[in-house]
Amino acid sequence: MISFSKFLKEHQFSQIVALLLLLLLLLIGAVPGYLAGHWEWQELPRLTSIEKLKHLRQKGLTLPGWQTIEQREQEIGGRLWSYQLIQKKGDSTKAILLLLPQTGSKDQPVVEWTEINGFWQWQVAQYRSADFTVKSQGAGPNAAETKVESRFFRASTKNQQTFAVLQWYAWFNGGHSSPLPWFVVDQIAQWHKKRAPWVAVSILIPMEPLGQVETTWNEAKSLGQTVQAALMARL
Repeated sequence: MISFSKFLKEHQFSQIVALLLLLLLLLIGAVPGYLAGHWEWQELPRLTSIEKLKHLRQKGLTLPGWQTIEQREQEIGGRLWSYQLIQKKGDSTKAILLLLPQTGSKDQPVVEWTEINGFWQWQVAQYRSADFTVKSQGAGPNAAETKVESRFFRASTKNQQTFAVLQWYAWFNGGHSSPLPWFVVDQIAQWHKKRAPWVAVSILIPMEPLGQVETTWNEAKSLGQTVQAALMARL
């Protein structure tokens, strides 16, 4: 005969398996609809920061320690990005900052990296994930740090230009190179009748042709932290 304790354990295991299968079915049902741009609900909380996001695309981002040499709206993949050529103050270091802010309540991040890749026609090498942390602008020394998980790689164009590239989606309290973490954050915000607006960020730092991208990591990380902090203050 099967003991009561064994019987109970087997049923607990069955319940756990059933729960996991239910969660899997929910994901299978929800994620493809999200990726395809189809939301399951009719009414979304209003995106209150739409004017700020529009202004960000039109005028760019002010960054402490950097000056803007040129800023314009640049069409990439059929959408308008903020193209910003910046230079470090007191230094010759230059970089290109590309920003694509969310444009509406139903606008979701999906194919931004593919669109940029197609626009520049990059040859990608030395790809890796890259994490960094940042504090909000004006936060005290004991302020909590925000973690960003980005993608970092070397990109070469057909005309022999080579860049170190750092990319991620930024929102008010974090950032990630994948859109799915934003989806979770936005869902939680919607439960509170709010939204978590996002901005796609792509930083391009010129480097020597076919060089080692790791030699630029400290500069890319520092600029990434500055950009994320500035965006969190805006979002």
